[in-house]
Amino acid sequence: MENIGTRLCFLMAIISASRRTDIPAFHGEWFSLQLREGRVSWRNPFGGRLCAASLLPQDVEAFVFWSKNFAPFLSVLGRIEDSYRSVFQFTITGLPQIFEPNVPSADRTIRTAHDLARRYGPETLLWRYDPILISDLTDAAYHRRKFRELASQMEGATRRCYFSFPTFYAKTLRNTAMLAEHTGVNCRDIPVEERLEIALELAETAAQFGMEMYSCCGNSIVGGRIQKAHCIDAELLAKIFPDHVNEHTIRPTRAECGCSESVDIGSYNTCRHLCVYCYANAPSRII
Repeated sequence: MENIGTRLCFLMAIISASRRTDIPAFHGEWFSLQLREGRVSWRNPFGGRLCAASLLPQDVEAFVFWSKNFAPFLSVLGRIEDSYRSVFQFTITGLPQIFEPNVPSADRTIRTAHDLARRYGPETLLWRYDPILISDLTDAAYHRRKFRELASQMEGATRRCYFSFPTFYAKTLRNTAMLAEHTGVNCRDIPVEERLEIALELAETAAQFGMEMYSCCGNSIVGGRIQKAHCIDAELLAKIFPDHVNEHTIRPTRAECGCSESVDIGSYNTCRHLCVYCYANAPSRII
């Protein structure tokens, strides 16, 4: 046990792995070690308090894994699939490499997505076209073309697509300003009206390929074919794993978030994808 100041999360929980870093792409062996030890600890990024959670199978309702590259994690999943339940938030944007310098090509990650869907079912594979980054290189017309291309390739692997427009936090503003200074490529925020127009067009395309669209932290564009995202969705998990997942309250992580309560086990500044729009890495790690 850790010191008396440690916050313990040993009740049954949905484990988020992770919004703060890409565990499947870069930290699979670390994750495997925590599973063998039956617990995991981390520092709360807001205050530094030591937290811990049980990873024993009887204490984990389900894992929600977040990644841009699940290929390095497939062997880990093979070792745990009989003891744990998992769903996969898989980000595939196909953005130019200048924005996602260390992310594999969409062709490679889409093959992995189909592998996951065959092994665990398309209901567990949740595609993220996230963020819809508007820039000198990626205007609305670009996203219409790219989304159709990717959606056609993802057909059959998933039934849901989650999307958002970037939130220009202070870190993001510094990252994009540094990008503009070094490359001359500018990123920009766009008004709600433009976001809605793009989102509705993408939703029409998604429907053609058997997918529904879910807006993450964007209530102003919810309606019609666009539903509110609950990226960690206890109701969905209970449908997939009806004997294992309990009811959970909604516990937002930021404005307009619809996520159910969960325990996130990641740490900031540990992702090596180094995406320009990322909120989880300090600017000095990006450019």
